Amino acid sequence: MTTKRVPLPVLKDSACLIDTHCHLDMDAYASDLQTVLENARSHGVKSIITIGIDPSSSQAAVRLSADYDMIKATVGIHPHDVGNVDSVDLDNLEQLIDSRREEIVGYGEIGLDYVKRYCEPELQRQYFQDQLLIAKNHNLPVIIHDRDAHQDILTILKKNGPYDNGGVMHCFSGDYDFAERILDLGFAISIPGIVTFKNAASLQETARRIPLDTLLLETDGPFLAPVPYRGKRNEPLYLLYTAAQIALLRGITIEDVAEATTANASRLFNMANPMENNQ
Repeated sequence: MTTKRVPLPVLKDSACLIDTHCHLDMDAYASDLQTVLENARSHGVKSIITIGIDPSSSQAAVRLSADYDMIKATVGIHPHDVGNVDSVDLDNLEQLIDSRREEIVGYGEIGLDYVKRYCEPELQRQYFQDQLLIAKNHNLPVIIHDRDAHQDILTILKKNGPYDNGGVMHCFSGDYDFAERILDLGFAISIPGIVTFKNAASLQETARRIPLDTLLLETDGPFLAPVPYRGKRNEPLYLLYTAAQIALLRGITIEDVAEATTANASRLFNMANPMENNQ
């Protein structure tokens, strides 16, 4: 089965995008990372945040950020992995933040996953709260993972707030009502390529209705490639399809989406705005 050929959306003028959530250290990119980055950059995806999900990937994310100007890093322990770590690992992450702060722009991804349940929910909740505190102590925005855990996520976020440095609900999976409750906490909503799927009506409604200044874009690569690459390896270049779909949903241009989401990401993660450098 061949992929249906759909033209890659084009950004005009100085417009550019930031992929706020990708896993560039994963094996899926091991053989052609340089090409992946060059393809993204040449088509307007100027910055990528690569995400730490355990001690080793957090270290790898920091190394990638040091090696490539267009990459920034986050660190953290994913809910799938909290059963494999202890307090020493958290201490080591704090030391990594202190020593490599120039590369690190956020804490996460952290949160709860009641679908896979690789770790017991009680342990997930404990580490989620512990890591929220670390993020606050280091003045970093938090990147939240939430699968079938909406109420517990809200309860824990409210209990441990406020979040002066903000945060983002990564790969948003709730409905619009849930989005409003997340926005009330001062968090952003990150939209993945799922928004291009025909069966993603709820996510499409959220992408259409939330304030533009609360919206971020992500690939979650190598996962969740948008149409027309659904089921294949995702990469930062394909963020253009997500941006184009959101522009269509909102009745604005892809450049409007780029300008807003790039400004939002730059502000949340305290990064230089690449659109300003393009002008």
